[in-house]
Amino acid sequence: MLVPLTEVLAPAREQGRGLGAFNVIHLEHAEALVGAAEDVGLPVVLQISENTVAWHGSLAPLALATRALAERAAVPVVLHLDHAVSVDLVRESLDLGFTSVMFDGSKLDDTTNRSTTRDVVELCHAHGVDVEAELGEIGGKDGVHAPGVRTDPVDAQRFALDTGVDALAVAVGSSHAMTERTASLDLELVAAIRSTVPVPLVLHGSSGVADDGLAAAVRAGMTKVNIATHLSSVFTAAARERLDADAGLVDSRKYLGPARSAMRAEAARLLDLLALR
Repeated sequence: MLVPLTEVLAPAREQGRGLGAFNVIHLEHAEALVGAAEDVGLPVVLQISENTVAWHGSLAPLALATRALAERAAVPVVLHLDHAVSVDLVRESLDLGFTSVMFDGSKLDDTTNRSTTRDVVELCHAHGVDVEAELGEIGGKDGVHAPGVRTDPVDAQRFALDTGVDALAVAVGSSHAMTERTASLDLELVAAIRSTVPVPLVLHGSSGVADDGLAAAVRAGMTKVNIATHLSSVFTAAARERLDADAGLVDSRKYLGPARSAMRAEAARLLDLLALR
């Protein structure tokens, strides 16, 4: 069933559980992720990023297919627009039935980020849609999620109160697009931000964090945990293995099927891990 983000995020925060948020790049990903959530009986957030929209050339086809899967799911599913920098894209997502939006104003100056995020929150809340955001860029080419960047708890509290967001992404040691799970999180900082910020916290760049680190982050106070690159790696490895085994293979179903199954199994494992079961 398709649900708003806060419907599953708020109980997870209250109960000290993590909520898995996984990226959809094409339909096989969405099928794998919904299947994984149903396998373990847990909610999931399906994320379509602005980068993915650019790759496809439009939002609607993938979004509508993913929404159809969400609506038919036996578990709660959130349809989430991820890292949107375009307010026009946010508006389009509202028309398409998204139930959550992450507005990324991290490359704006602080004043503009706060005011634009607040405007996006007002727009989305008027449509019953929840909003995630993040503080501005602090330094380094990877911006707010560069490995050395850390979020200040007081700054995070002020940003959440100033903008009215429903969830806040914070920098505590992870970094986007890591292919090795070697990131070390500042768990004391996670706990400090959790005790200061009034909304659920979001960990971006979680693909670079090993299993024990993810579980520890949830225990320390993280709620929504975004994982993309790691699951894409699992998907690609399974497809490559099938193609390597048969040089004459031309039917894409013969390698996308195993890739989808592998992703489904790993996503199910991660959902269980984050739920601390």
